[in-house]
Amino acid sequence: MPQLFAAIFTFHPSKETPMLCILNKGLDPYFNQATEEYLLKNFKENIFMLWQNDYTIVVGKHQNTLAEINVEHVKEKGIRVVRRLTGGGAVYHDLGNLNYTFIMGFGEEGATVDFKKYNQPIIDVLAQLGVAATFSGRNDILIDDQKFSGNAEHIYHQKQRVLHHGTLLYASEIQDISDALNVNPLKFEGKARKSVQSRVTNISTHLKEDMGVAKFGERVMQHITHLYPDAVPYELTDADKKAIQKLAAEKYSQWEWNYGYSPKYGLKKGIKTPGGFIEAHLNVEKGRITELEIFGDFFVNKDLEPLVQALIGREHEEAKLLEALKELKSSEYFNTISEEDLVQVFF
Repeated sequence: MPQLFAAIFTFHPSKETPMLCILNKGLDPYFNQATEEYLLKNFKENIFMLWQNDYTIVVGKHQNTLAEINVEHVKEKGIRVVRRLTGGGAVYHDLGNLNYTFIMGFGEEGATVDFKKYNQPIIDVLAQLGVAATFSGRNDILIDDQKFSGNAEHIYHQKQRVLHHGTLLYASEIQDISDALNVNPLKFEGKARKSVQSRVTNISTHLKEDMGVAKFGERVMQHITHLYPDAVPYELTDADKKAIQKLAAEKYSQWEWNYGYSPKYGLKKGIKTPGGFIEAHLNVEKGRITELEIFGDFFVNKDLEPLVQALIGREHEEAKLLEALKELKSSEYFNTISEEDLVQVFF
C-alpha cells in the first residue's frame, strides 16, 4: 500500500483519547496476529489498523485447526496457518484481501459483542462508492446476499478494551478460498447455494471502476479519520517491533498455539498403501494422541501393540509424527508399508 498518512491527516489536538491509525505493511501472519495482541494489551489509546497477510489461513481461537483446513492443499501450496485471539470461523487471506482492526476502550459501562457498530464504517465507505452493503447474521457484511466480510471480536476485560477485526475481500481468488478451507456442511443446511464460490463475492466486481486494493484501503482510512477527528498516524517503534516479534516467535508461530490449542477431537481415516488398506482411529487432546487403534487388511511382521503404545502421547503434527515413526522403525512392523506411507493415515 502507498504512504497514506501525509495526504489524509489534519491534526486536531484534543483532551480526549486519540485514535491511533496504523498502516501495517508487513505481510507475515504471525507478526500481524502478534501485533493485534500487543496493541490490545499495551496501549490505552483507541486504534484503527489496516493490514494484509500473504497466503494464510487464520482459524478462530476455539476451532480444531485440522478440521478447518485442507491439509494436503495447505502443505502443497505452502499456505501458513495461524490461530487468532478471537472466536468465529476460519478465513483465507491473500493479497486481494484487506483486513481492518479496531481496538477500543469501553469504560465503566461494560462491553458486549457488537459487530454492527464496527461494520457500519465499511458499509458507509461502500455506499460512497455506489455499492449497497448490508450487515447480516452474526458477523457478516453482504453485497447482494453474498459475503465479502467476516468479523470477529475479543473483549479484554483486564483493561476494558475490545478488539474487533474483519476481512474485506476486494479481489481475492475465490477458488483458492474454496480449495484451502474445509467448509462444515452444516453451514449450508437449508440454503439453496452450496459452494463457497457462490456464497462469497469480491468488492471490486461491484464497483463502477476497479480502483485497486491500495486505493480502496485509502478510502477506508480517509473515512475513519473523518469519523474520528482526533485521529493521528502512528508507526510502530523499534521497541514495539521487537516486542511483537518476540510474541510472534514464542506464540503465534508455534505449533502448540496454532494446532495444539485445538479442542479435544477424534479422527478416523483409511488409505490404500503398497502393503494394503490401513485405517487409524485416534483421539487427540491438547494436541497429543491419547488413544489409537490401527485396522486394515495389511500383513504384519510382528505385533503392533508396542508401536501403538509408543505413539500415544506424541504430538499430532505430521513432521514430528513421521520422525517418531522412523525412530520406532514402524516399517519393520508392517509388510511393505513405509513410515512415509503410514504417517498419511494419521491426518
